[in-house]
Amino acid sequence: MPAEQALTVLVAEDGAADRLLLAQIVRRQGHEVLTAENGEQAVALFAERRPQLVLLDALMPVMDGFEAARRIKALAGEALVPIIFLTSLNEEQALVRCLEAGGDDFMAKPYSAVILGAKIRAMDRLRRLQATVLEQRDQITRHHHHLLNEQRVAKAVFDKVAHAGCLNASNIRYLQSPYALFNGDLLLAAFTPSGDMHVLLGDFTGHGLPAAVGAMPLAEVFYGMTAKGYGLVETLREMNAKLKRILPVDMFCCALLLNLSFQRATVEVWNGGMPDGYRLSAAGEVLAVLPSRHLPLGILSAEQFDDSTEVMPLAAGERLFLLSDGVVDSADARERLFGVQRLREVLASNREPACLFDEVMQALACFGGQARDDISLCDIRMLGPGQVVAPAVVYSDSGRSSPLDWSLRFELRGESLRRFNPVPYLVQLLQEIHGLRPSSGRLHNVLSELYSNALEHGVLGLNSRLKRDAQGFAEYYRQRAERLAGPLAGFVSIDLRVEPQGGGGRLMIEVRDSGSGFDVAQVLADSPADRGFSGRGLSLVRRLGSQARWLEGGRVAQVEFEW
Repeated sequence: MPAEQALTVLVAEDGAADRLLLAQIVRRQGHEVLTAENGEQAVALFAERRPQLVLLDALMPVMDGFEAARRIKALAGEALVPIIFLTSLNEEQALVRCLEAGGDDFMAKPYSAVILGAKIRAMDRLRRLQATVLEQRDQITRHHHHLLNEQRVAKAVFDKVAHAGCLNASNIRYLQSPYALFNGDLLLAAFTPSGDMHVLLGDFTGHGLPAAVGAMPLAEVFYGMTAKGYGLVETLREMNAKLKRILPVDMFCCALLLNLSFQRATVEVWNGGMPDGYRLSAAGEVLAVLPSRHLPLGILSAEQFDDSTEVMPLAAGERLFLLSDGVVDSADARERLFGVQRLREVLASNREPACLFDEVMQALACFGGQARDDISLCDIRMLGPGQVVAPAVVYSDSGRSSPLDWSLRFELRGESLRRFNPVPYLVQLLQEIHGLRPSSGRLHNVLSELYSNALEHGVLGLNSRLKRDAQGFAEYYRQRAERLAGPLAGFVSIDLRVEPQGGGGRLMIEVRDSGSGFDVAQVLADSPADRGFSGRGLSLVRRLGSQARWLEGGRVAQVEFEW
């Protein structure tokens, strides 16, 4: 028990004898005493000296104890100044009136020194307890303001990192409703060098600041690898490895990652733990579902992680609708979930795409659902090749150090064909040539097409004519994944040669594979209606390069760029 502290005690009693007696009792207990003859004097003395405890007679002239108690309590504010009423009243209503006026206890005449001492000590304990509570409250308030300021700063940084991409692109609409100051949902979008668009919708375990902690490294990997031209598979592996390394064991990130290729009119999808996404027609009809087929990021080791993606056609005007589980997991007062069926009903009844988000949120409000998590909605519209304008990359150096006379040869075999994509590496290398920098997107597209054709048709022996319709398209990529997982024989070689030419230069790309080749003239002669989804890559390469030709029965492709 802490040692008793001397108090300043105000004694307000109109009877001189009682006032002297009370003052004597209180002084003997080691306290300082102030005395008043009526309520008005008591209030004035309290305002001047601020005593810690008041002994107050209920019935006094000028101002009675009840009014004095109310004014003293008002002057004391939040601080607890105990008031013990001194009274000869013994009627219940009179005693109740003492407490209702602000009294904390009462003591009947004649006064007992022992009981009075005990009451003073009890009231002092309450006073000190109240003071401790107020001090702790103020400390918590200061700490709270400090944390809010830190969170505001962190959120400003987080928002700049998380929204550094192309979420403001004309074909993207999104809505995010965070459960806390920080959003545990993460929505990222960025253009690749070739003009494709990568989109990620992620949902970290929990919500608020702990859930947002993993967003910074995830966004860093996403934007960095997308800018360098890496595909979904390489980006997924790196994101999973990073989160597995830095997150605690009970934390992970559900994610849905997309690659929209406007040139090829396709979308590549990986869904790990997110709710179903939806492929919608321009009119809003559900054409396909993008289900979760994988575990979230940050759970499996690199050896166990499944990076297999799905590719499907996506025509101009068609849309992808993505959402986080904060929508379907909203619950009403009876703990019923909003669920997928109600969401599908909203999608089916939607007639105006611009109103879809409002209709989803209105359906949640009518359902009476209480959000248990962050809510994110994203609607992405497919554009035609000529409708996409990716931002130009600005370089600061003069280009005088560009290497202009060199050659390089890559040959990939076996496991390298299964795991390594040389295109981002080669494009980064070619960016050292100042004259090629404005063509980085075209370079990436051409190298990607040539390498894909050599791998898929040359080494894996896939028939592009499978891609005549959506079903054949799916079968083509199923066979691709199956053959990539099996034994790989053969090779793909890439030769680059750069030479000066006049005031600029020339890049010659040669891609060779070990396959049986194909009838180039026949593929190029087929009409778009006959080709379906196949054969687009050759036309794209011819359109983007200065010159393009295929030799040795289609086993060798040569493309030139001049500047």
